[in-house]
Order: sequence, then C-alpha cells, then structure tokens
Amino acid sequence: MAYFITLLICFMTSVLITPLVKKLAFKIGATDRPNQRKVHQKIMPRLGGLAIYIAFMVGVVFLDPDNVFEVPILLGSVIIIITGFLDDLFELSPKVKLAGQLLAAFVVVVFGGVQVEYINLPFGSQLHFGFLSIPLTILWIVGITNAINLIDGLDGLAAGVSAIALVTISWMAILKGDMFVTGMGFILLGSILGFLIYNFHPAKIFMGDTGALFLGYMISVLSLLGFKNVTAISFIIPVIILGVPISDTFFAIIRRLLKRQPLSAPDKSHLHHCLLRLGYSHRQTVLIIYGMSALFGLVAIILSKAAAWVSMVILAIVVLALELVAEKIGLVGHNYRPILKIVRGIRYANEKMK
Repeated sequence: MAYFITLLICFMTSVLITPLVKKLAFKIGATDRPNQRKVHQKIMPRLGGLAIYIAFMVGVVFLDPDNVFEVPILLGSVIIIITGFLDDLFELSPKVKLAGQLLAAFVVVVFGGVQVEYINLPFGSQLHFGFLSIPLTILWIVGITNAINLIDGLDGLAAGVSAIALVTISWMAILKGDMFVTGMGFILLGSILGFLIYNFHPAKIFMGDTGALFLGYMISVLSLLGFKNVTAISFIIPVIILGVPISDTFFAIIRRLLKRQPLSAPDKSHLHHCLLRLGYSHRQTVLIIYGMSALFGLVAIILSKAAAWVSMVILAIVVLALELVAEKIGLVGHNYRPILKIVRGIRYANEKMK
C-alpha cells in the first residue's frame, strides 16, 4: 500500500509542478524551435524532465527506499540531470553530453557497485566478464540512456515507452521480492504519468534531454539491479523490456554505417518517422509504439518463466519479426530488404514451377 500511496504522491506532485517548470523554461529560454528534422511546428518549452525529477525526489524522501545502491544512484542522477538541464538551455556538444553520461555511469558502477559480473546462459552455464565487468556495465547504462533519448521524437513517446518499461520492471521485481527496485519503479512511474498529462499529443511541454537522459539512466540502472543473474537468459530480459528503444537505436546505427554517416548524425528515419511516412497520424504512431512496448514487456515476462529451449524459440521469433518490420517500413533504408527479397524469390520460383 505504501508503494501505491507513493505513486499517487509522485503523480500529483508532477501534475502540480509541470506548469511551473513550463513557465520557468520560457523564462530562461529552454525552448525547442521547429526545424525540418522536427515534427512540432511552434516553439515549445523543453525542460519537462525537471518536473519528473522533482516529483521523483519527493517520492524518494517519502518512501525512503533504504538500500546500499540508493546514494550512488541519486548521485549519478544529479550528474545526469545537470547534463540534461545544461543541454536544454545551451545545446551542449555531443562530446560534452557523453562526458556527463559517462561520469554518471562511472559513479553508480565504480562507487555504487552496480555491475554485471556474469550472466547466466542456457542449460546452466555462466559467462563471467572479469575485468570487462565495469566497462560493459557503463556501456549498458550509456547505451540505454541514449536509446531513450533517441526515441524522444513525438509527443508522449519517450514518457509512455518508459512508463510501460517501468510497469514491466516493477511487476517482475514484485515477483522476485525486490522491494527496492519495486519502490524506485513506482516512484518513477508516478512521476512520469503526472508529466504525461501535459506531454501527450498535443503536448504543452517536452521533457527535453533533462527528462530523456534521466529516464534512460534510471531505467538502465533499475533493469540491471532487477534482472541480472535471475534466469537462464537473465541478461536478455532487460533487453527485451527495452526492445523498442534498443531496436530503434540498433537499426539507426546500421543505417548510418551503410550510409557512411557519423553515428551521432541526426536523421528522420527512426521508427516513429517511418510510421508517420506510412500515413499514420501523430497519435496513432505513438499508440502503435506503446503497443509494441507492451508486447515486448509481455514477452519478457514469459521469458522469465519459460524453459531454456522455449526461450530460444521465442527469441528467434522476436528477432525475425523485428527484422521483417524493419524491412517493411524502411527502418534501415528502402532498398534494405534481404529477407523479403528471399521470400519473394522463393514465391517467384514456386509460381514458375507451377
């Protein structure tokens, strides 16, 4: 009951604080101007993540989820919030933003001890990382942080996807009896939902990098705490939960490598851009991606309970489905359709034989 009360307190705090943050954003010039790469058509305040963070801190003080990881996580969150705030205000260079993310990850990994020391593999074996444990964990945190940031392209998209991921993480933490991850998940969830009232289409405020980097950081850390070493394919579970931002980032990397562009180069070929080009409305696109996120969450829950061979079959189906969707909507490029071309070739051969 304390967790649900905390969720409501965070929700109401976020609802009350967001309009004040909106005024602050306009006053200090933390705004997002429209351009050819962006969907919105007017100047928008983009400091909404500050409201999420304030509500989050209120929840932490109220619930007081005492845990050895609490202080390092909060210290890292301060660094990531400052980085996002400065970027929303001054538009920092990619290198400076990355430095802030690395510093936040370093604090929680090295000083906080949040590390992936090994992962369980199918059929009872283990893969130990040894000296690679720290860099791999930092890479995970920075990677997920940027993945959430990359999908923040439509009203309510990053907030909704993050909320769905947190529902899955919290639910599985409850099943595990991990009250710290459950509590932090509920705190974040309430903070996001209160903000989403103002952020869903048509948005009155954007979360900006303040929110996207903070949510990515927190979700990456909670997913590590909640699911490492928990099942035979433990490390796959947080990957599946975050399937939408991770797959969108993965295909963006492939797309830029094929086009010989810098990995940090912006474009209009992310998942939401592709769906918009197919004719879906702004709201329909967001709801479709919400549905995809919920489906990934359901798959993750099934994987946590399934036998090893069943998990392998499910994973193969998920990977194949992702590839087909990417080829169908042009997520990598309109000419990138290897599996669809094979299918068409087989179909053509069969018709010719008839």
